[in-house]
Amino acid sequence: MNPVDIGAHGVAVLVLTVIALFLFTRDRIPLESSSLAILILLVAGFTLFPYEKNGETILSAIDFFAGFGNEALIAICALMMVGKALETTGALQPLANVVSRAWSTAPVLALLTTLIAGAVLSAFMNNTPIVVLLMPILVGASLRAKFPVSGVMMPMGLATIIGGMSTTIGTSTNLLVVGISQDLGMKSFTMFDWVLPVAIVGGIAIIFLWLVAPRLLPDRTPPMADTSPRIFTAQLHVKEGQYADGTTLSDVLSKAGGNMRVEKIQRGDSLVLAKLPSVVLQPGDRLFVKDTPENLKHYEQILGATLYNVSDAEHPVDEETPLEAEAGQQLAEVVVTRGSPLHLRSLAAARFSASYGLLPLALHRARAPSSQVTGDLNLIRLRAGDVLLVQGSSKAIGNLKDSGSMLVLDGTTDLPHTHKAKRALAVMGFVVVAAALGILPISVSAVAGLGLMLVTGCLTWRDAASALSIPVVMIIVAALALGKALMGTGMADAIAHGFIVLTSALPTTLILSSFLLLMAIMTNIVSNNAAAVIGTPIAIGIANELGVSPEPFVLAVLFGANMSFATPYGYQTNLLILSAGGYKFTDFLRVGIPLTIIMWIGFSIVLPMLYPLVPAAGPMPGG
Repeated sequence: MNPVDIGAHGVAVLVLTVIALFLFTRDRIPLESSSLAILILLVAGFTLFPYEKNGETILSAIDFFAGFGNEALIAICALMMVGKALETTGALQPLANVVSRAWSTAPVLALLTTLIAGAVLSAFMNNTPIVVLLMPILVGASLRAKFPVSGVMMPMGLATIIGGMSTTIGTSTNLLVVGISQDLGMKSFTMFDWVLPVAIVGGIAIIFLWLVAPRLLPDRTPPMADTSPRIFTAQLHVKEGQYADGTTLSDVLSKAGGNMRVEKIQRGDSLVLAKLPSVVLQPGDRLFVKDTPENLKHYEQILGATLYNVSDAEHPVDEETPLEAEAGQQLAEVVVTRGSPLHLRSLAAARFSASYGLLPLALHRARAPSSQVTGDLNLIRLRAGDVLLVQGSSKAIGNLKDSGSMLVLDGTTDLPHTHKAKRALAVMGFVVVAAALGILPISVSAVAGLGLMLVTGCLTWRDAASALSIPVVMIIVAALALGKALMGTGMADAIAHGFIVLTSALPTTLILSSFLLLMAIMTNIVSNNAAAVIGTPIAIGIANELGVSPEPFVLAVLFGANMSFATPYGYQTNLLILSAGGYKFTDFLRVGIPLTIIMWIGFSIVLPMLYPLVPAAGPMPGG
């Protein structure tokens, strides 16, 4: 094993890779911004300081833009949009109905059914809509069956990640690893090439999630249960001789602690006064206010006013005439995810209430020791994983859902089950079968499937556009550029050589196992796509150094990069269940660490058995 010669360009790329991995873990910096910064530094650096050997340019800045046209990225984007059609047509609703019925009869077996169904579905589509579909069903079913919600939510989410490992199209990570390894000279993988190892190891993991994981998880209360305080609209009638009589609106608001929300001021039957701070209130004026029942009664007391329902101005609110909610009002939870309009912004800056017609009631901070936040919610800078409880009309909540710009959890409505659902399933079947049988490459079948979804009316261009994730696209392009730079400058081979030197005393099977563990640790720290793209050329370099087939090492990258179990920030669906299940960071460690160990040991045994570590036949890829 001879040391690999690397120059200044290789060292610079390594430093930039470390910076990128650091930036990808910073929640305060949008993922797409970090990715763009890395891409700019790469392009500018190789433009100002060309990488040449013997007067010939080896790696040019233009090479780093190739990621935008990468076959794997095209397939990922097309599959995102095809999956959106399954969601909007309600094609998965029959599955939801089956799961719901199973929970009402045999909860323990229903949990196993849910885990298997989630895993199988995730092998063929993005797991985010699957998790969103199952979450409200599991909350309602587990409460009826008196089964802890926290005992089912996390196992379900992690099962979908395991299922996503099993096929080429299961996750964007899989598609990236397959695409990059093919670019580097490896044979093309087919859709079900590694189903067997995932079925063996994943099967054991599913049993762990079914029988053991619920016992490891404390009984957590979801942060935004339906018992959260609702907002009511009411009237406060100004009484003669009381505090509000002859007082300015500014003084009244100050007396109420500055928190009273006055919608309008009505004088007489038809006159509506401007809500100016200097307006002087008179007996008989009506203040239309919105707040919780407790706060409304408090305002009534301190202002000496009389509280009435907004639709009943004759009977004051008392025990016999309680406050009535407006018709059609619902509660919903909005999860802040990376790339959403609320990420790293305040509600005031995003003009949330004005834009969507929804009233924020409470905020659950996923990373704060205390789950509830008091004070003015409009001024708090929101982060990924935060959950906002909002109230509004069913139409306003429906419009927010349909916009596709934010993730809305609302168990009061079902997915639409339209006559187009069967068409959408048929098109998805065509995409899978065409790719599985080798009739079409996955990128071609996915693009063709997208076209069919649009032509048959299963998908609109608006829904298709909303399915695309700019952060996902940008991190893939940046990671592909870094991978190309690592390989082109020889740094990937140098890292591989260093890894072999450190593990030279170990048998080849343990070197493979060590590399798998390294990838599993990395994916829980940085993005799984970043870990996969950077790890793939290094894996091929290690196989070259050892003189063995690169296939098991590339699969070690693929499996390791998908083991995003131990932290809530390793995978988007982890953030969703963190919020919906009321979990703490340590709960992911309780289940994620043993699950990672089980799968690491399982793949360490199964991979060498199914893919012997013998010298490769023919020229080595990347060599």
